[in-house]
Amino acid sequence: MQVLSLLAVHSFTMNMYLFVYDLMQFCGHSWIFTNMIIRFMTFGKDSLADTFYSIGLVMRVCQLLSILEILHILTGIDKSRLLPRFLQITERIIVLFVVINSQEEVQGKYVVCVLFFLWNLLDVVRYTYNMLARMGIYYLPLTWLNFSLCIPLYPLSVLAKAFAICVSLPYFEYFGTYSIKLPFPFAFSIYFPYVLKMYLLVLFTGMCFIIQNLFSERKAHLGTGNIKNKRS
Repeated sequence: MQVLSLLAVHSFTMNMYLFVYDLMQFCGHSWIFTNMIIRFMTFGKDSLADTFYSIGLVMRVCQLLSILEILHILTGIDKSRLLPRFLQITERIIVLFVVINSQEEVQGKYVVCVLFFLWNLLDVVRYTYNMLARMGIYYLPLTWLNFSLCIPLYPLSVLAKAFAICVSLPYFEYFGTYSIKLPFPFAFSIYFPYVLKMYLLVLFTGMCFIIQNLFSERKAHLGTGNIKNKRS
């Protein structure tokens, strides 16, 4: 009995921790999403160019926190599949911190606003669903939205990431950011634009795998039997 009670306490504690984590992410992404909409309604197109400067800090914090999700899966407190989540998180980290954050000229491009809008729209829905699911609450419209919205929006976000990388290439070539040339006798160099071009192949290959996973998750959660079980 004591072992069972300890397991119950541990399970409750982990569930509360995940709920707090989802709540923090929900608050961060909701603030970003609301801020973007209000700024656009107030300033129109002028708000698009300085999206990164107005919300970039909060966005970076949210994306850094998302690395914890990999640890959640590795430790077993989150039952999501590791590889799809790992690919999605690393995609964002690389594009946000390596590509956008390192090149000030890219930060003012419209593609950054589009990318942030897609990310936050997906995350507001996802973390809302996660929070309610931690409490055992399932709303069919929200469940459908969570597992359906990502199917068209995720490929669009990948295209936006790829476009951001392509836009950044001339600046990486001009400034030589992250390019390394070792002196003699090593005679070895890393030309970072080539690395980014190779990463584009990885990005689109990973997209195909993740889309397959999104469809399988949708089928698992929106199947007739699962919907009936969640309603009851």
